[in-house]
Amino acid sequence: MVEPLVLQVDAGDESLVGALFVFLVNLLVGTVGIRLGARLVVDSDTGYRRAAVTALLGAVVWAVVAFVFDWIPVLGPLLSLLAWVGLINWRYEGGWLTAAGIGLVAWLVVVGILYVLAALGVIGFSALGVPGA
Repeated sequence: MVEPLVLQVDAGDESLVGALFVFLVNLLVGTVGIRLGARLVVDSDTGYRRAAVTALLGAVVWAVVAFVFDWIPVLGPLLSLLAWVGLINWRYEGGWLTAAGIGLVAWLVVVGILYVLAALGVIGFSALGVPGA
């Protein structure tokens, strides 16, 4: 049996190729999640490019807000989530409830994709493309 890939890089891992692979896989999975979320909630053809940019910017926004506020229990992660949903709200029409719906569907899609890949033994069950997945 093939050893599953773990889609996270340890702090001590200095492999640029490994880090790039993790980044690209997470971006791809996050893009698919956001694209399907937008397609289901907004019900228009929003495109993969827009979803990829949203996933990339969302990861950056989540990381920056988490870096600044993560020391505050409960509030730090909530602020990160709010910032991520705010970015989706900025990138897609429909308001805050629509953005929250897109985010929820994206999270569920990513969890589903990762579950299937982990069940097949392809990867470990973790990702950075959608926060908390």
